[in-house]
Amino acid sequence: MGEIFSPGKLMLTSEYFAIDGALVLAVPTKLGQEFFFDEKEDGKSLILWEAYHQNKLWLKAVINYENWQILETNIISSAEFILKTLKNVQSLSETKFKSTHSYHLKTNLQFPADYGLGSSSTLMNNLGEWAEIDPFHLNSISLGGSGYDIAVAKEKSAILFQSKPEIKYERVNFDPSFKNELIFIHLNQKQDSREGINFYKSKTKSQKLVDEFSNLTRNILLCNELENFSELMLVHEQKISDFLEIPTVKERFFTDCPSFVKSLGAWGGDFVMSAKFDGFKDYFWGKGFTTVFEWSDIINL
Repeated sequence: MGEIFSPGKLMLTSEYFAIDGALVLAVPTKLGQEFFFDEKEDGKSLILWEAYHQNKLWLKAVINYENWQILETNIISSAEFILKTLKNVQSLSETKFKSTHSYHLKTNLQFPADYGLGSSSTLMNNLGEWAEIDPFHLNSISLGGSGYDIAVAKEKSAILFQSKPEIKYERVNFDPSFKNELIFIHLNQKQDSREGINFYKSKTKSQKLVDEFSNLTRNILLCNELENFSELMLVHEQKISDFLEIPTVKERFFTDCPSFVKSLGAWGGDFVMSAKFDGFKDYFWGKGFTTVFEWSDIINL
């Protein structure tokens, strides 16, 4: 079988404001999603889809792509999403699902689904690379979102990303001298990104505020001192808190933490970032947050 890999991502700046064109800094993770593919000239027009989660099978579906019917599956709702996505692949591709060949397609998500590292974006990028189609377009018609996560998966690098007035991104060298002082803590749940985005979209925002987050991103990228980086993170977190009228994650869970604590991506779940302090592991474990990664554990740079 052929094989493709896309890394997961962590969004360090701009969060929801990415939708309105704020500049985003994002980094790839060591864990991602594998995609295996095989094609047979058997005249059956079938797709055998197998989805594994940390090497354990969780979804299996057989789809006839001649009439786009699910012939068998163990989870109908998930199979329907796969059918919709692969139908979109067919509409964009010049070669895939155009004959009577059958396809054996297999995915393996390497990280827990509640990590929020990009189970969907890594899938979209893998399918885009396999079918030789634009993964941003596939993602747009299948899921939506700003697309920054697709750019990280595609480039396998730290990136600066902007969604408006049109999608543009560039690889950047984000290698802060203090990177080994940074830590990433999982909040034991996954935040529903679509729900958060809908809430954000319901609120009135100004171009001035969008520009402020772009400027913060530029300053964070160029930052060489942990103290300055920490101050910028606090400013960033408070600006979003004020706009959303939601308490910061530090106010909710870590009021006595001696370091900054910043949400990454959708607020309310997934990962947060902080910096080391004496007894930091015991501190977070004592509050019930036992998944604590250092930079070298999770970031693929």
